[in-house]
Amino acid sequence: MQDRPELQQILEGIIESGITGITLRVRDEHGEWTGSAGRSEIGGDAAPPIDGHVRIGSNTKTFTAALALLLVAEGRLALDTSAAKYLPEFDIDPRVTVRMLLQHTSGIFNFTGEYYPDGTVVAGSVSTTSGEEWVRERFASHAPEDLVRLALSKPARFEPGADWSYSNTNFTIVRLIIEAVTGRSIDEEMTRLIIAPLGLSGTLQPTYQTAIPEPHAHAYYRFGEGAEEQTVDVTEVNPSWISSGGDMVSTSKDLQTFISAIATDTLLPAELRDEMCTTRETPIPGMGYGLGLFVQDLGERGTVLTHNGGAGGHAALMYATPDGRTTMTATLNYVDDATLSLAIPFQQGTQRLVDEVFRGGRSATPAA
Repeated sequence: MQDRPELQQILEGIIESGITGITLRVRDEHGEWTGSAGRSEIGGDAAPPIDGHVRIGSNTKTFTAALALLLVAEGRLALDTSAAKYLPEFDIDPRVTVRMLLQHTSGIFNFTGEYYPDGTVVAGSVSTTSGEEWVRERFASHAPEDLVRLALSKPARFEPGADWSYSNTNFTIVRLIIEAVTGRSIDEEMTRLIIAPLGLSGTLQPTYQTAIPEPHAHAYYRFGEGAEEQTVDVTEVNPSWISSGGDMVSTSKDLQTFISAIATDTLLPAELRDEMCTTRETPIPGMGYGLGLFVQDLGERGTVLTHNGGAGGHAALMYATPDGRTTMTATLNYVDDATLSLAIPFQQGTQRLVDEVFRGGRSATPAA
């Protein structure tokens, strides 16, 4: 394995910004490189395990979208069919299609809360709680049906297909559709069509399972102020609060295998892979959103296929060039809190890694 001091330096900088631990896996024209920085556990000396398990958050959406597309290939689903046809027991606007759910254009309320440009916040389920209450409630179980019904009881954000807004509800509805058309649980179908065929030995969809397999780095949550401040290990948590919007567990190696399979048509038929990568403009500069997948514009360097995710002290990064020749995946553990105080350092560190791996060390922002 070739030495990559420039990558190691970025990892060390990410740790200095406040992240507890990070591992990185890169495959490019130089070969494959893995590295880590920081600690697996607060108070310990061990680095986070390179192939350790981590809760991958919203990367789950890419897996869920790929699963739905594989069911399209089997003839069980159709992208432009009304979601209400598959789930008549729910009061879903009949204009909402499966494609709209996968592309976040349904307008359906986000059950984890809606945040509007003017600063207005509309609370959703218990999952929007924070601080000590979040820690206390982290083992509670939430049925996906209940999360969807809560979302449908709220006013839609916009008319179906009229705009774009990121919503965990969309992918929870897709989960219920998958279970309805197959007669099997989401985790069984995920294993049948993605995990087993790709040999993803470190990947699982726990749905309600609170433990995470060893080896793994530890996740933390901080609440309180001053002398009352506490930092709690929240590695074990019931992921049902986010459902198929973000409940999966994986490793950097498995994420590399998965995103490579998407990029190279190894997993999906070419025409469905193209559907997945056909984007709609989002409010995020330089980002388009396909079906469960962001496509990031790198300017003269082309584009990358990506999805990242994080919540409750664990996070994961997943990137690949459209030809699959260059990939970058990472796992992180950190101390989360109600103010998301590490969000900016996380984003800045991610951008430095993207610049180094995909832009040849050149920043996306021109020097002043």
